[in-house]
Amino acid sequence: MAAPARKLTTVLAADAQGYSRLMEQDEEGTLATLKLYRDSMARLVGAHGGRIVNTWGDAVIAEFPSVVEAVRAAIAVQGDLAERNAGRPPDRRMFFRIGINLGDVIVEGDDIYGDGVNIAARLQSEAEPGGILISNTVFDQVRNKIAVSFDFRGELSAKNIDEPVPSYAVRIGDAAHPAPRREPAADPADAPAWGRDAPPPTRPAPFRGLLALPADIRGLVGAAAVITVINLFTWSGTFWAKWPLLGIAVVIGTRLLFGRSGRARS
Repeated sequence: MAAPARKLTTVLAADAQGYSRLMEQDEEGTLATLKLYRDSMARLVGAHGGRIVNTWGDAVIAEFPSVVEAVRAAIAVQGDLAERNAGRPPDRRMFFRIGINLGDVIVEGDDIYGDGVNIAARLQSEAEPGGILISNTVFDQVRNKIAVSFDFRGELSAKNIDEPVPSYAVRIGDAAHPAPRREPAADPADAPAWGRDAPPPTRPAPFRGLLALPADIRGLVGAAAVITVINLFTWSGTFWAKWPLLGIAVVIGTRLLFGRSGRARS
């Protein structure tokens, strides 16, 4: 008996999250959405050199000769489906989880079987809705070839696999909308609190409010400061500067009050 044909390929497994709940709410509408989303996935898989191997229920299995193109296709799929979901009511949105693995598979006609497929399906089951989870074999091939970030998500056990599989989540949002780089603040209090597109707040210059005062008032404030310093340096247990300071305060208050009244009348 001839040995089964085998090959090394990149397997993409996708599955709709909450599909049973959506079917209970609206069977016909959910089936129409599933068909629409599958057609979109098939188009993007084909555009990246892959092919749909099988579909059953709400699941999709695809394979790619290129690991890089498989991940790029997954990112394109999730981006496209996110746009479609944005126009739907929150309780009618259909999110897919995607797992990708590079491994050896058994080929039988147009179908593929084996550990390579099982690991992709296991990764898919642990992915976030709308997210992508890849194996370490995929990560090793794409980490320096695609401008996205990855988060290590731990080791997963898979059916009939002796050793756990290290997994990595693809940061899809970073790929679609890269955040502008900001230099870290030296002091936490100086950390920017403004939005991404808003300019940073302008810091008030020291003594800006004092410099805005009229020249005569600035002179009186300066005199008060000098008197206070003299009292402190000649301290003998009595704060005698309080009387001249009180007089200066009265003069400043009168100047500001009548100055503002005059401006108001003019």
